[in-house]
Amino acid sequence: MNFDTIPSPSYVLDERSLRINLQILNLIQKEAGVKIICALKGFAFWHAFPLVGDYLSGATASSLNEARLIAEEMGCEAHTYCPIYNETEFQSLLTYSSHLTFNSLLQYERFYPLVEKNPKKVSLGLRINPEYSEVTTDIYNPAMKGSRLGICRNELPDTLPQGIEGLHFHALCENDSYVLERTLKAVEEKFGDLIRQAKWMNFGGGHLITKEGYDVEHLIKLLKEFKQRYPNLEELILEPGEAVGWQTGFLVATVEDIIPQQDFYIAMLNVSFSCHMPDCLEMPYKPRILHARNPKEGDKWIYRMGGCSCLAGDFMGMGDYAFDEPLEINEKIIFEDMIHYTMVKTTFFNGIQHPHITVWTQNDDLLLLKSFTYEDYKHKLS
Repeated sequence: MNFDTIPSPSYVLDERSLRINLQILNLIQKEAGVKIICALKGFAFWHAFPLVGDYLSGATASSLNEARLIAEEMGCEAHTYCPIYNETEFQSLLTYSSHLTFNSLLQYERFYPLVEKNPKKVSLGLRINPEYSEVTTDIYNPAMKGSRLGICRNELPDTLPQGIEGLHFHALCENDSYVLERTLKAVEEKFGDLIRQAKWMNFGGGHLITKEGYDVEHLIKLLKEFKQRYPNLEELILEPGEAVGWQTGFLVATVEDIIPQQDFYIAMLNVSFSCHMPDCLEMPYKPRILHARNPKEGDKWIYRMGGCSCLAGDFMGMGDYAFDEPLEINEKIIFEDMIHYTMVKTTFFNGIQHPHITVWTQNDDLLLLKSFTYEDYKHKLS
C-alpha cells in the first residue's frame, strides 16, 4: 500500500485483509454448521457489503437505518435486535427483518399483536442476560448485573411465550473461545430448559475470531458440541462486527504542528481521537502507529499524539510514541486497525474535517469513495 498517494485524513479499507477475515469466518460456518452474520454496529462499510455477502450469512441490525442499509446494500433481510422499539418504526422493521429479538417482556407484549397481523413471517426471539461476563470495562459489558440489555432468568416463565422461537445473548467483548466456553456454562445453567424449547440460538457478538492466535479449532468443537446437546436448534448464529473489520485498514493523518515539552513533544494532527477514534478514549486503549514503538530509556524522539478539536482531552493519554527520527510538519502518521468501531461512531464535533473514506483494492488501486464537505456538517445540524 502506497500511503503517499492517499489523501489525509482518510480511512483506508484494505480489501485483501477483509477477504482474509471473511474466509476465516466462512470456514467456521462450514465446519461447525452455524451462521455467522455481520454486526453493523461494528462494521458498516457498505461499499464492501457485496464482498461480505459472498462469505457470510447476512447481517444484524440494531436500528431501522441499519436494517434498511442491509436490505439495500447487502440484499438480504436483517437479524434485528433493538433495545427499544416504537410504533413509528416497528412496521418498517418487520418489513426489513427475518428475525427480530425483544429486549424485555413488556416490549414483546406491546408489539406481538402487530407481528401476528403482519403478512410476512418474522421469527421472534428474546434477549436473555446470563448475568455472567468476563468483560472488565463496564461501558462494554452487556451482561453485568443490573444491565438494561436482556431479560434475567427470574423474570421468565418456564415456557417460552407464544410466538417466541429463539433466544439471544451477548456477553463477550473482544474475547476468545475459552471465554465463550465458560460463558456458555453460565447460560446453560440458567436457561438450558428454555434453549430446549427454541428453534434458534444467537450467541451475539464480541467473538474476536480473526485476531492472531484465536483458537479456531476449539471454537468449531465448542459449537458442534452445543448443537449436539440441543438437537432441537435449527439455527445457531454468531454476529461479530469487530472480527469482520479487524486489522483491515488504517486512518491516515498528518502532523500539522509540533509543540515541545520538557521530556517529549506533542504532535498535533489533522484528526481527532474524540471525533474519529472514540474507542481509544472510551475503552480506553492505545492504537498502534506504523513505524512507531513504545518509548524506552534513552529514546530521543518521543511524541504524544494530539487531536485537532478544542476538547481538552482530545489526545492519546494511554502512552506516548517513540520514533527513530524526528517527526516533521506534513509527515503522515498511520494509525493501524481503524476500520471497525470508527466510521460507525464518528461525529462532526467542532465542525472539524471528517476523514475521507477510501479503499485499497485487491488490484492495488485506490478508490476515493466519499469526501465530506461543509454541507455534510451543516445538514447534520439543520
